[in-house]
Amino acid sequence: MQDFAGRSVLIAGGGGFLGTNLALRLLAMGAKLRVTIHDKPLKTELPGAEIMKVDLRRPEDCARAVAEMDYVFIAAAQTAGAAVMRANPLSQVTPNVLINTLLLDAAYVAGVKRLLFVSSGAAYPPTGDRAVSEGEMFDGEPYDAYYSVAWMKRYAELLCRTYATKIAKPMSTVVVRPSNIYGPHDKFDYATSHVTAALMRRVIERLAPLEVWGTGNDVRDLIYIDDFIDGLLAAFSSDQQHLEINICSGKGHSVRQILKTLLEVDGYSGADVRYDPTKPSTIPVRLMDNSAARRLLGFEAKIDLVEGFRRTMKWYRSQPHPPGVIKPA
Repeated sequence: MQDFAGRSVLIAGGGGFLGTNLALRLLAMGAKLRVTIHDKPLKTELPGAEIMKVDLRRPEDCARAVAEMDYVFIAAAQTAGAAVMRANPLSQVTPNVLINTLLLDAAYVAGVKRLLFVSSGAAYPPTGDRAVSEGEMFDGEPYDAYYSVAWMKRYAELLCRTYATKIAKPMSTVVVRPSNIYGPHDKFDYATSHVTAALMRRVIERLAPLEVWGTGNDVRDLIYIDDFIDGLLAAFSSDQQHLEINICSGKGHSVRQILKTLLEVDGYSGADVRYDPTKPSTIPVRLMDNSAARRLLGFEAKIDLVEGFRRTMKWYRSQPHPPGVIKPA
């Protein structure tokens, strides 16, 4: 594992779900940490970290952010749930293209030693019930529901590959493709949250009826945030000049199975569950192959759904929330 003690490390997007958890881990590892925020405050205190408020859509702000950094992690992104993506699919394209392009350029100019970009498993083309592997990213068009966002991620991946392998004085890069991540500090706002966090909040608040968007048959690969950070850092620590890797659990669960597990973990019996197939969903099945991570990094997810859901729900209940949250007995 890479020794981060005393290293100058930037996390772009330190106020988000991934950035927050990565920051906490790197601080514990002794990194000299700088995190950027934009229009949202930090999710938690980060003692010892330098907090820099910037707009990463501006080249001068990107240059300030990466100055004197050894390593850069790009976790900054404008994200949203299925409803927002369907209503305004370009809302996540222009700002993220700017952020990714300008940060990569600034990091290269500043002489950053290694950069990691968080991509997305949703950028893959459809493979049906077969788990998708790393070499298939550009084998076909992505799902229509993710078309604009997927090509935004693909473009950033091509830039990472270019900086690492196609220029005279390259910069080492890593592209991590996560499956569906969940855990503490996730977004639980119904308007912007992803399926697991949205279902978890509905269960905790004992909604009746408990409405679920879609048929419940969509299949997802879920990975707990601590496992994901383990895999991400293992990928960053590899000795390859450029690496593209899936970080996932390698197991698929339907939305119905996810909800059933949440209800059981939280002891919500007799829930009036109602599926609404008229509401937007995204990808019917997304399974991801984790064999490369096992082979190249020695990484495999350890925390199952029951334990991951238990930890996340316990954390959620410990936070200040709007009325309606059921406190533990």
